[in-house]
Amino acid sequence: MAYPTVSKPYGLKPINLIGGQVYAGSIRQIRIASGYAVSIYNGDVVKLAADGTIQKDTGTSTATPVGIFVGCSFTNPTTSQKTFAQSYTASTAASDIEAFVVDDPDILFKVATVSTGTTVAFFSSELVGSNAVLVQNAGSNTSGDSAVGIFGGNVATTASFPIRIVDFVPDTSNGSNGFCEFICKFNAPFMVSTFTSPGNTVATVVTGGHSYLNPTGI
Repeated sequence: MAYPTVSKPYGLKPINLIGGQVYAGSIRQIRIASGYAVSIYNGDVVKLAADGTIQKDTGTSTATPVGIFVGCSFTNPTTSQKTFAQSYTASTAASDIEAFVVDDPDILFKVATVSTGTTVAFFSSELVGSNAVLVQNAGSNTSGDSAVGIFGGNVATTASFPIRIVDFVPDTSNGSNGFCEFICKFNAPFMVSTFTSPGNTVATVVTGGHSYLNPTGI
């Protein structure tokens, strides 16, 4: 059977854990603030806010992810019924909104590569081992799915890039060593040092990367 055509990016899809660790598909439920004004779609990158709630991480070349959003629950303000949803709709007013988040720092996820926006494109397997940036596209209000991808035309050793490419998906080969889906993980935080003179003071800050791996927290 032919592999389905990847016609558009679909966000980050958890598939495994690094190093062959057992992946049970577990999630953590983390609150979304009532009335939070940004929609979040299945497969979007999310981060922790200072008040402990979840927000969409809109970063591209930098990000501070806590994980991948895969749905939510809340008491519907109109029907007063418990509702489970593929996505969170901006400005939903409820006091019990819980995001379902795949928050393991070792999570591996499948993601589509794009040349721009939602245009899926093929790139060489030589991307493996490099760091990549996120491409933030609006998700679908119909399916509830994300449209986030990674930009295959700008991979580097840049420490601030939030995504590490660890493998390619063989089934999406175009037969010429080109692939439009790669297996990735979140990068670790990195250190930034600032030298100040006079006084010869060096200030070092740990920033970026998966927030659970940042020793200074959020």
